[in-house]
Amino acid sequence: MPGARHKILGHVLSGFCHRMNRRKPIHGDALDTPLNRCLTTFDITLLGVGHMVGAGIYVLTGAVARHMAGPATALSFLLAGVTSTLAALCYAEFGTRIPRAGSAYAYTYVSIGEFWAFIIGWNIVLEYMIGAASVARAWSGYLDAMLDGAIKNATISVTGELHETLLSQYPDVLAFLICIAASLILAVGVKTSAYINNGLTIFNLLVISLVIFLGFYYADINNWSAKNGGFMPFGVGGVLTGAASCFYAFVGFDSISASSEEAKDPTRSIPIATILSMAIVACGYILVALALTLMVPYSSINPQAALPAALGAVHADWAKYAVAVGAVCGMTTTLLGSLFSLPRCLYAMSADGLLFGFLSDMNNKSQIPMANLIIAGLSSAFIALLFDLEKLVEFMSIGTLLAYTIVSAAVIILRYRPAPVEDKSFGIPQIESPCDRDDSSATGTPATEGSSSSEMFEALTVGRLRPQYAWLEPLCGGRAPGAAVSTSVCVFTLAAAALCAHNHFLAEHAGLWALLPDFVLACVIVACLVIITAHQQSPARVPFRAPLVPLLPAASVLMNVELMLNLNALTWARFAIWITFGLLLYFLYGIHHSKLGEGVAGLLSRSASGGGGHNSWGAVDKTSALARRVGRLGKGSKSEDRKPIICDDDSRP
Repeated sequence: MPGARHKILGHVLSGFCHRMNRRKPIHGDALDTPLNRCLTTFDITLLGVGHMVGAGIYVLTGAVARHMAGPATALSFLLAGVTSTLAALCYAEFGTRIPRAGSAYAYTYVSIGEFWAFIIGWNIVLEYMIGAASVARAWSGYLDAMLDGAIKNATISVTGELHETLLSQYPDVLAFLICIAASLILAVGVKTSAYINNGLTIFNLLVISLVIFLGFYYADINNWSAKNGGFMPFGVGGVLTGAASCFYAFVGFDSISASSEEAKDPTRSIPIATILSMAIVACGYILVALALTLMVPYSSINPQAALPAALGAVHADWAKYAVAVGAVCGMTTTLLGSLFSLPRCLYAMSADGLLFGFLSDMNNKSQIPMANLIIAGLSSAFIALLFDLEKLVEFMSIGTLLAYTIVSAAVIILRYRPAPVEDKSFGIPQIESPCDRDDSSATGTPATEGSSSSEMFEALTVGRLRPQYAWLEPLCGGRAPGAAVSTSVCVFTLAAAALCAHNHFLAEHAGLWALLPDFVLACVIVACLVIITAHQQSPARVPFRAPLVPLLPAASVLMNVELMLNLNALTWARFAIWITFGLLLYFLYGIHHSKLGEGVAGLLSRSASGGGGHNSWGAVDKTSALARRVGRLGKGSKSEDRKPIICDDDSRP
């Protein structure tokens, strides 16, 4: 009886893990959608630029320069920009493969599994909601600073102050109204709101160009001298801390991938818009940071209205009004970008059954998820009403960095995964997994007519060791194609986190012995990269492929983890609370209502889903029974046709 109970418990846990690791197949017409495909490359580029250039350039630049990095704020923006660009290239590849709303959530669902997809989607909801609220707070604070605190004083005189640690000093009614107004603009429709966003973004870029010109015209290099603290008054630690906050300025690029389902030609528009917007925004942030700290010493910067105060200090008062209008335009486009993306993420998760069904309802006239927009607008408005800007920015960064880390890892996993076999057109079949074949040879059906032998060989060996790395066979052999790569990616991520944590928390306890863990972890990281590189990549031709895989995504993972560890402990505690609520929602609702669950007819064929319910994080599913039988046509084996329904794994005691 104890053995039977253990067996039953094992089956229950096995089925539970299978549901957590099930992956969404790419099936049907990828361009078919109830949303309105009307956005051009130009629209999407300005959507990304407008989302990124707003509160970051007008408010965050001054705050980081004054309290974190000084003139080295430019280096903080450079580091954050490089980190974001690495992740952006991974997003661009996924955007061409999976032109769907949901951004990182959809990409994780296809490449890694349902559980991690829900975690990422839940964090994206947090990112966009807090992003909209923080921009509304910055919008209100900027206008208040221009009016010498008139709005703040008037509000406190009516409502009084809020004497709570996590709350702002006073309820920001203006920020609340700004969120509601932005939601009403988006409710008009995608194309109309895109026209408004384009006009505001172009004007904002003109104002930024004016600020950069005036900053270098009135530059005083003595502001970087030792008398004023030097170029790096807060040291390298200040640069890294500033980069973790500056990362907030680049989070808007994922709104580009969120618009995939409304782009006319997503396979072309998404990568072009991603690269162009990142280049424009990175140059703008770095040049503005240099111009600001050259105009005035960092110690005299006003964090609330840095640029107008600096222009006033150099007697360019006339430019303050242009900057004020540009700031309003820039923060409005950032707010529109956040409130544009949030309803699309909720829609994607609801359409997959992981959130409540009414969230996937579409308005017939405007072709937007109206209920989601109402929820997004009200949630962001109430957060903006009560919470402080600085706490909101740090809270948002941690979820964003986690999403970028998972997407970067997912690019490596997907690049080394064999393509699934389709029911109607087999194309290039997969070879048998090691546990189902008689020998270690790669056996499959002959190449389809017109395919070259080299392409056929590459397709049949995807996820397997290259011939020149045969010496790794004792370590990586005998596993399903791609499984060794998935395991290596997981180990690499954990080792990178351990290395960054060791250097961050224990480095001050100096001693040669302290270098030993660094050496061991560095060896593990290098070994994982060698194992990944030793395997054959997929030759699938897509309009855009991230370069230098696996090195570029691996660097993105490492840098994202480093930035996450520079956030304070209270931010991690708040993040843990948010994740706890998400896990309760997933295990009480999402896992039971997922559209990938058994019994949903017509959504998922057995050949597309595979049978890898027992695989670990990111593991590649075993080849389906249909694919195995196709592969055996060349050998004439019929012994497998009469296998019992219960597989070997289920029959073990």
